[in-house]
Amino acid sequence: MNRGFWDNLKKPIIGLAPMDGVTDPAFRYMVASVSKPAVMFTEFVNVEGLARGVEKMLPAFFYSAKERPVVAQLFGTETDSFYKAAVMLCYLGFDGIDINMGCPVSKIASKGAGAALIKNPKLAKKIIKSVYKGINDFANGISLENAGVHENIISFVKKNKDMFGGKNGVVAKNSDRKLIPLSVKTRIGYDEICAEQWAKLLISFGVKTLTMHGRTLKQLYSGEANWEVLGNVAKICKENDVMFFANGDISSLEDAHEKIKKYGCDGVLIGRATNGNPWFFEGKEPSLEDRLNVIKKHVKYFEKLSYLPFQTLKKHLAWYTKGFDGAKEMRMSFMQAQSGKDVYDVIDEFSRKIK
Repeated sequence: MNRGFWDNLKKPIIGLAPMDGVTDPAFRYMVASVSKPAVMFTEFVNVEGLARGVEKMLPAFFYSAKERPVVAQLFGTETDSFYKAAVMLCYLGFDGIDINMGCPVSKIASKGAGAALIKNPKLAKKIIKSVYKGINDFANGISLENAGVHENIISFVKKNKDMFGGKNGVVAKNSDRKLIPLSVKTRIGYDEICAEQWAKLLISFGVKTLTMHGRTLKQLYSGEANWEVLGNVAKICKENDVMFFANGDISSLEDAHEKIKKYGCDGVLIGRATNGNPWFFEGKEPSLEDRLNVIKKHVKYFEKLSYLPFQTLKKHLAWYTKGFDGAKEMRMSFMQAQSGKDVYDVIDEFSRKIK
């Protein structure tokens, strides 16, 4: 079974986890610019929306060459929609495709997607099979049109091809086509822990790269991640030649290395510890100057992409402005900003005061 780029990564592997509303193209670009992780994931995108031609979803897949290897994450329940999305993502030149089987948010799980798939292994198996079919059909030369990809999606992709990996990001020739790996990100259970049984099922469905978050859906993000359970799953994966990544409550690069060693994982994916901290993967404590420069660059790149409302940037600005004298006042000023220029003005005023 194809495991692609994963087998070429140096272990231990420490990557940026997919986070809805957080790992957007601008944030991923900044992380890649200041402390390159071994791998990074996009936010999850709904396959049903893509299948119905909702082109406004596509900018979530914008990526730059410096982010590679970059994996696109999908969620949903319709197998045919997963197939179409898989062909499209292969066409866009992604290094891998990840299926979200772990989101605990009610509006996702209540529709049978995300972590709800833990309770529906028959559908999970069909989804995995469908994505594999899309990957294989792409490698064998199928076109977007023949795969049934919506005309709105095809048009958007062709008009914005340079936004997917740069000028050479979009695969256009059959000779460039290759198999890319499928992975799954999930949780240790739905309302109770069933991690070992669930992992064995996923492995039997053909999953060769697995990430598991150490909480059940019922826990959401409360309590503590259960690393003992994750360690048990790591053993099962090793016995079956499956690459395993654990996720949950890692606070620092040192903590990541300690947990990898203690629990026998191939690596970990880092989520909330990177909020406002794109330097995480260097284990570096940024200077105030570093922090202000990155805020400026983040804002500039965000506005260059120009597809999200400015308001969506403000959570990042809030996360950046912590831990230094005057941070609270700066953060409050950022929350009033309506444009990048407003942010630059706040930083310039702050800089004059501390000189």
